[in-house]
Amino acid sequence: MAEETKKSEQKAKEKPVEVRKEKEAKKRSISIEKEAPVGRIIRISQSDVPGSKNVYAGLTRIKGVSWSISNAVCRISGVDKNRKVETLSKEEVQKIEEILKNHNFPKYMLNRRNDFLSGQDSHLLGSNIDLAKELDIKRLKKIRSFRGWRHALGQPTRGQSTKAHFRANRKKGVGLRDKKTKPAEKPKA
Repeated sequence: MAEETKKSEQKAKEKPVEVRKEKEAKKRSISIEKEAPVGRIIRISQSDVPGSKNVYAGLTRIKGVSWSISNAVCRISGVDKNRKVETLSKEEVQKIEEILKNHNFPKYMLNRRNDFLSGQDSHLLGSNIDLAKELDIKRLKKIRSFRGWRHALGQPTRGQSTKAHFRANRKKGVGLRDKKTKPAEKPKA
C-alpha cells in the first residue's frame, strides 16, 4: 500500500500545474451552475413573474389573478398557455397588462362585485386588493357590526367553532394535565 501511495504522489507531481487548475476551474463552474440556476424575471402589472414558468401558471403569480382569469387572459390575448413567460415579446406583455387593466371578464370572475362605495363591479390587482380589504375591515369596525367586533377581537368572523381552535396565548382548560407529570400518590394511612 505504501508503494501505491508513493506512485500516486509522483504522478501528481508530474502533472503540470496548469492542467490541475483547469480541471478545478471546470469543477467549480459546473457546481456553480447547478447551485444557482438563473432565469429571467419578467415584470407584468407591477409583479415579478419567473421566466421559467408557463404563461398560464406565471400569470397567477400576480396578486388578484386566479387560474380562471389567467386562462381568460391567455384566450383573449391569443397567447399560447404553454409558452414560457421569458419568450413573450414586449408587445405581448403590454397586451396582457392592457387586458388585465381594462378587463372584459364575466361578472362571476371578478373579485370586487357590487362595491360598497361605488356600487360598480371591478377586478382589483396587486396592492389595491390589500387596500380595499383594509378599508372594508375599518368600515366594519367603525359601524360596530358583529364582524367588525370579531375582527377587533382577533376571532374568526365566519361562524367557526372556537372551543378547540383559535386558542392562542391561553392556558389549558381545567382537567387537562401535562403528559410528563404523574398524578400525586395518596399517602398510605
